[in-house]
Amino acid sequence: MEQNNQQSTNLNKFISSTGICSRREAEKLIIAGRVTINGKPTELGNRVFDGDVVKIDGRKLQPKPKTLYIAFNKPIGIVCTTDSKEKNNIVSYINHPERLFPIGRLDKPSEGLIFLTNDGDIVNKILRAGNNHEKDYVVKVDKPITDDFLQKMANGIPILGTVTKKCSITKISTNTFQIILTQGLNRQIRRMCEYLGYEVLKLQRTRIMNVKLGSLKIGDWREITEKELSEINAMVASSSKTEEASVDKQKPKKKTSKKPILKPNDFTKKSAAFRKNSPKSKRNSNTSFKRRKR
Repeated sequence: MEQNNQQSTNLNKFISSTGICSRREAEKLIIAGRVTINGKPTELGNRVFDGDVVKIDGRKLQPKPKTLYIAFNKPIGIVCTTDSKEKNNIVSYINHPERLFPIGRLDKPSEGLIFLTNDGDIVNKILRAGNNHEKDYVVKVDKPITDDFLQKMANGIPILGTVTKKCSITKISTNTFQIILTQGLNRQIRRMCEYLGYEVLKLQRTRIMNVKLGSLKIGDWREITEKELSEINAMVASSSKTEEASVDKQKPKKKTSKKPILKPNDFTKKSAAFRKNSPKSKRNSNTSFKRRKR
């Protein structure tokens, strides 16, 4: 009997897991006699086994899809969009049986690690710029890397109306460097290099937070492990899901000059000119003139 219980789910928990209501609300539905299992009335404490059909008011409940998190090594040319109009969209390329969407983006001419999931909650937490989650890249440029280039890249580059956050950068070879960002500005690394007169020849993302690309081949994907996921959840536990977290604290807030509030009887040159030239004013003036003429 214990073994059977381990392979089943408490009825109120099963109802709640579908997302239709809380466990407490599910208990109320059961007590009210609105729930059936395989066409039979239920009571508190009943359990649901694989293959059982649970209905509320005669309508079948569908189990909530399993939450999935995958790590994908995106090839060059694949676009990080779910739009089916884009023939090279990432979702069609992976062709996963579950509906997934990418967390963030990786430029079309870039390759490397990107997450996909069906969990919208974790997407919001990871994407907020204020959460400072690291992303690691290996970049090859068109000419030798200088100390001046490394210093300027590390301290911040003015692009897209802002200055990039300070970052860690290491020279790997004559034309290749490693850079760790906590931002995700549009084509950020390419724009930073371009500002300093360099062109990116190859860009590969090798790490997001605690998940590394490792030996994952280009075009392949794998499920994120339980250990990796628990570490990610710990990292985003204090992350805000609101827009407040996406505000860059380095940016000074714009001061807005408050216009003086005029009282009904306040007189200004502008208001006087407006009243003088208004249609109503002209009508009154013409009427007055006609009266005097008579």
